[in-house]
Amino acid sequence: MDAEELKKRTKQFAIDVGRLTELLPETRVNIAYKGQIIRSSSSTGANYRASRRAKSDADHINKLKIVEEELDESLFFLELLATFNPILQERIDTIYKEGEILLKIIVATIITLRKKKN
Repeated sequence: MDAEELKKRTKQFAIDVGRLTELLPETRVNIAYKGQIIRSSSSTGANYRASRRAKSDADHINKLKIVEEELDESLFFLELLATFNPILQERIDTIYKEGEILLKIIVATIITLRKKKN
């Protein structure tokens, strides 16, 4: 997968999460988790874009580590939302699977860049 495709997929991940949050009932838990997951999922795409403008391999790795953390945080909040909103389980699962794939790609990229650096 090339960088442009990954850029599109990280953006789509944030869009899919945003659309999911619009379906959630306005409970206290959902309101809190919605804010968190909107920030972490959109940060995934924003930080991936920033990583493409890195000034060095070390800078690229550092920015990708942020993407990794934000994706992992998004997956955590998807798990919580699934627990509190079982009626949306199927939709959450679809988004979760894409998040897992993106996370694997980012981790593999970090590993490759570290090997290249050494």
